[in-house]
Amino acid sequence: MLQLLLSHPLLSNGVFPPLFLPSISSTLTSKSPPSRPLKPHHQLALGSRRTSCRAVATGGSGSSASVSEGRSLDGLEYGEHSVLVGGPAAADEEARGDREVVDYDWTEEWYPLYLARNIPDDAPLGLNVFDKQLVLYRDGAGELRCHENRCPHRLAKLSEGQLVDGKLECLYHGWQFDGEGKCVRIPQLPAGAKIPLQACVRTYEVRDSQGVVWVWMSHKNPPKPDKLPWFENFARPGFQDVSTTHELPYDHSILLENLMDPAHIPISHDRTDWSAKREEAQPLLFKVTERSGRGFAGRWGRESEPSLPNFLRFEAPCVLQNNRETVDENGVKHYFSGLFLCTPSGQGKSLLIVRFGSTKSSPLLSIFPKWFLHQNSSKVFEQDMGFLSSQNEALMKEKVPTKQLYLNIKSSDTWVAEYRKWMDKVGHGMPYHFGHSTISLPKEPAVVEHAPAGPIAGISASSPAKGGLGTMHAPNLANRYFRHVIHCKECSSAIKAFQAWKNALSMAALLSAAAAVLVSGRQWKTLLMVAAAFCLTGAYVCFKAIDLNTTNFIRTHRRMPGKALGGLTSHEVVE
Repeated sequence: MLQLLLSHPLLSNGVFPPLFLPSISSTLTSKSPPSRPLKPHHQLALGSRRTSCRAVATGGSGSSASVSEGRSLDGLEYGEHSVLVGGPAAADEEARGDREVVDYDWTEEWYPLYLARNIPDDAPLGLNVFDKQLVLYRDGAGELRCHENRCPHRLAKLSEGQLVDGKLECLYHGWQFDGEGKCVRIPQLPAGAKIPLQACVRTYEVRDSQGVVWVWMSHKNPPKPDKLPWFENFARPGFQDVSTTHELPYDHSILLENLMDPAHIPISHDRTDWSAKREEAQPLLFKVTERSGRGFAGRWGRESEPSLPNFLRFEAPCVLQNNRETVDENGVKHYFSGLFLCTPSGQGKSLLIVRFGSTKSSPLLSIFPKWFLHQNSSKVFEQDMGFLSSQNEALMKEKVPTKQLYLNIKSSDTWVAEYRKWMDKVGHGMPYHFGHSTISLPKEPAVVEHAPAGPIAGISASSPAKGGLGTMHAPNLANRYFRHVIHCKECSSAIKAFQAWKNALSMAALLSAAAAVLVSGRQWKTLLMVAAAFCLTGAYVCFKAIDLNTTNFIRTHRRMPGKALGGLTSHEVVE
């Protein structure tokens, strides 16, 4: 995922580097950021499984090697050259119970809430962090304010309210609250009566840092500025970025797995804008350079890139970045970054802020409108949505750690294994988690908000990732409009403009056609009919632009010719 978006053909020429495909000039020299030494990490064994099988892998060169080499999926036997993450030493450590646990409290963290530029100026915004419901808005002075999204009167959502003279008003009974959460008006109180002291809402500290609004979730301790993430590349002179927000129907841990998984790109995103090809699927190299209670970091690349030019870092609670440095033929160093801010917004839901940028400018960004680039990002996430939604469902259903479900391969899944093992360290301090060898299930049932009504409700709920069931105005996370457009001022404005032009051109076409019927002159008839055709064409273009921004990508499966699979690894199951 991370390198596919970076390798968009419109952007790889300047702002975004292709981190996976071999399209960077050979004149560029890659360097990785320095890493900080951290404490050793105890790897954990794969663990037992319910099934037993053996397989033989045949690589593109025709060589064969045993995948399991005598390892039964029901046991912990490993061959000398196992392709699986972990090994005998990890199995021994797990058997002894050697697992590192660190102090962790999920509330003692800064969580990304929203892109600052997309916060409405005239309305409150409802957001979630895990099961905590928040309302974010700007007061009369333009200052960012964040409260618990619940009116103390009768528990109505304040995000359903409105802003009146910079104050947040609950639309149920009109109670108004100032930026400090204090109730300043109750219309139903008798004259001279005092507002009860209990009529207040809990507030949360928020900060705008580098264009992203972050919230400190703890009420036990004051905010810790040193924990607020700072991204060096985004502060460099000349750095330009394209940022989008996406609301997605699966857990943030599954989203992070997907984003740190470069191996799936050639398969899942085959031929997406000519940047990924399934025949280029291949083993990858990974080197973990840091492990701590705050996350992990390391380098990765293809086998043809022994320098491992890509540097990945995951940092608690939900920040993932992938960086690359290059030096061009003139000796000028360029910095490229892919930043993923993955907020847990409830069970089976996440809010993702994606930011790609570079110090190397590209004229293509001034040619193509932002809404065009944004819809392409939406398409990429839709291509994975069915897989990830089903993965989320399976984890909730199985109720066991991932070591009993996943078969992680060293040459593709190293980061995924590192992430789940990190969750083993800190999961005890989270509302719920799915670790490599530990698990804690959600204690509260999932809250379904804005569920589609009517006869399609059951179908939509049972297949949330298939798309095509709701309309643009039926709130549903399977709908691109509600996953991205409502969170983006550029795309919302573009759709409104296209809608206005479509209506105007349709009316002009109708009037031109009617006038052509009424006039008698042949020249006038021809001119009016040409005008009607021109207006209809324009209306259709506007319709397609709206459709492009609001309709899901629908995967159409196709079989590739055998020769196109030459670079893939095939598996022969042995009974």
